[in-house]
Amino acid sequence: MNILKRAAAVALMAVAGISTLAAEPNTESTRKVKTRVQPTYPAMARKMNVAGSVKVEVVVAPSGEIKSTKVIGGHPLLVNAAVDALKQWKYEPAGEETTSIVEFRFNPANQ
Repeated sequence: MNILKRAAAVALMAVAGISTLAAEPNTESTRKVKTRVQPTYPAMARKMNVAGSVKVEVVVAPSGEIKSTKVIGGHPLLVNAAVDALKQWKYEPAGEETTSIVEFRFNPANQ
């Protein structure tokens, strides 16, 4: 039965278009990212073969520094890795504070 669950999960990931990278960010923002840090795939999540997306709302200060983050959704085993990586991002400076959504897609199959 475990083989069937794994096959179903792989098929679902293929249909959903989950990236072959450990975590590929998808951003909805007009500001350009200068420094992008990839999250480290959590060991427990890898051991449990957890895949999925984490969506985070991020507020970026005019200087380009991350001012705050708010998790919108995602597997609890993946959330901290996504937020920790995102807090290291740097955006291009702008005249005002901006808010955007960043989505990380995790896939343990290609680790």
